[in-house]
Amino acid sequence: MRIPRGAAYRGAVQIVRTLRADGHEAYLVGGCARDLLRGVAPTDYDVATSATPETVQRLFPRTVPVGAQFGVILVLQGPATYEVATFRTDEGYQDGRHPERVVFSTAEQDAQRRDFTINGLFWDPIGRRVLDYVDGQADLRRQLVRAIGDPARRFTEDKLRVLRAVRFAAVLDFTVEPQTWAAVSAHAPAITAVSHERIRAELIKLFTGPHPGRGLDLLDQSGLLAILLPEVAATKGVQQPPEFHPEGDVYVHTRLLLDLLKGPSPTLALAGLFHDVGKPPTFQVRERIRFDGHDRVGADMTERICRRLRLSNEETEKIVAAVGNHMRFKDVQRMRVSTLKRMLRQPNFLEELALHRADCLASHRQLDNWRFLRRKLKEFAAPQALKPSPLVTGRDLLAAGYPEGPMIGQILRLVEEQQLEGAVTSQAEAMTLIRREFPLPHGAASS
Repeated sequence: MRIPRGAAYRGAVQIVRTLRADGHEAYLVGGCARDLLRGVAPTDYDVATSATPETVQRLFPRTVPVGAQFGVILVLQGPATYEVATFRTDEGYQDGRHPERVVFSTAEQDAQRRDFTINGLFWDPIGRRVLDYVDGQADLRRQLVRAIGDPARRFTEDKLRVLRAVRFAAVLDFTVEPQTWAAVSAHAPAITAVSHERIRAELIKLFTGPHPGRGLDLLDQSGLLAILLPEVAATKGVQQPPEFHPEGDVYVHTRLLLDLLKGPSPTLALAGLFHDVGKPPTFQVRERIRFDGHDRVGADMTERICRRLRLSNEETEKIVAAVGNHMRFKDVQRMRVSTLKRMLRQPNFLEELALHRADCLASHRQLDNWRFLRRKLKEFAAPQALKPSPLVTGRDLLAAGYPEGPMIGQILRLVEEQQLEGAVTSQAEAMTLIRREFPLPHGAASS
């Protein structure tokens, strides 16, 4: 078995050594143990120990007591952060997330309280052995997501676990064990009790993972999609014009698109997921199937979804803009140069271009506009090409006798447009254009 050994792993091992030297049990646990046993470098490392939170704080100089009442301390080692938790059992989940009471316990008891068998494994990096009290290694080999113990109990304790089951199955490309899957479907309606922030975090991990299309299908089959994202669920069965969309309905198209976004950022993944949510409410048949204005309608719907998921203002603006702009790409070869340059200089343009590419590949597969834009990005690569320095300023216009007011902005926009078109290249040419298009009133001062 080959264990990935980067700097983060070495830092985690050092924490284990320090705890062991003080006479305590300590192991790598949970997702990091699962991934190490799969030969995959974990994104973060958790340590489980018999040491109490007070002992952990005594042994390590830099700590943060993020959940000391639950036995959880963050240990800071250089730039890395490690979660160190005391073995415990949980009792009395009244809020569907937090235990009412925790009792510090043994490694075996700690394993029994966890969600899925593949997350209940302990890796001893010193003795290079696995502690497995829940048959997690067998489920890793079988590629199964199985709840530890009674699935209904696990999902009642923390209602987010139904969504986590889907996420693990999708990201790892595993199958959910039948009893566990039945409990996922039965407990799906309880997901509404979970905070939007926790739901958002799981959805982002799912849709930025390696198998987002399968994740979408699992959400749909479990009933979670209709509860969490009814706007996306509504795309099922919405037919599209076959000449543009031979792949099938809007849901099928979205699923294909998600799988074509390789390693997307959260904003790109969610823009892909939501880009056609405006199609169901705008569906009509007039000569052929049409979705007039679905980009605008979809952008409004997307903003409401983003607010519901408590995304930041910056993330929301990027996602909404990508959805609202995704139909502009069909016209790029007919755009005026100035309009095209303004489009290319938008701060999120490269993500929107990636969305356009996946949108095409998931439908008609014509990439002419994408190739055209790639050429234009190279052509306009010079710093001044997309955002040239102003040839005139508002102060210049006031000095030339133009009055303060909206006209100043109109003039500046005209000059920039002509600069982008390449029709005006000097201040003298700009002033000639201004005097022709915006003649001064008779008798006004002029320089």
